[in-house]
Amino acid sequence: MDEKEYKKVAKKHEPPRPILKNCLKAFLVGGTVCLIGQAIQEAFMAGFDMTSKEASSPTVAVMILISVILTCLGVYDKMAQWAGAGTAVPVTGFANSMCSAALEHRAEGLVLGVGANMFKLAGSVIVFGVVAAFVVGIVYAFLGFGGGHL
Repeated sequence: MDEKEYKKVAKKHEPPRPILKNCLKAFLVGGTVCLIGQAIQEAFMAGFDMTSKEASSPTVAVMILISVILTCLGVYDKMAQWAGAGTAVPVTGFANSMCSAALEHRAEGLVLGVGANMFKLAGSVIVFGVVAAFVVGIVYAFLGFGGGHL
């Protein structure tokens, strides 16, 4: 049996993927995560008389904290298995990936285990963000949009 025949037979026996069902689950869970974030921001704005801009930083911090706690308890991973891409909302998904790597390698020690392995998955995201921010900052500075003086 050659490779083409094998792929044909394998595809024939592969269970169908419920694409619409998976998209709906991802939409509902991702939307719920965003709804919770919005509710937290509204609570900061109402409870501490903050503007939307002022409330954004503590909202992100609380969302990261919630994500890390749920990851430590094993809830976030079960939610991700059920919802798929819906849990990949940038702030909570990034916090989950960092926390998961830290938990996985904690037996190897704080520096060589947690510290070294925590950024393997997330390191590329951090590097891209820093480089992109640097390039955009330079462009803004040269175009005079940044408010700074060269």
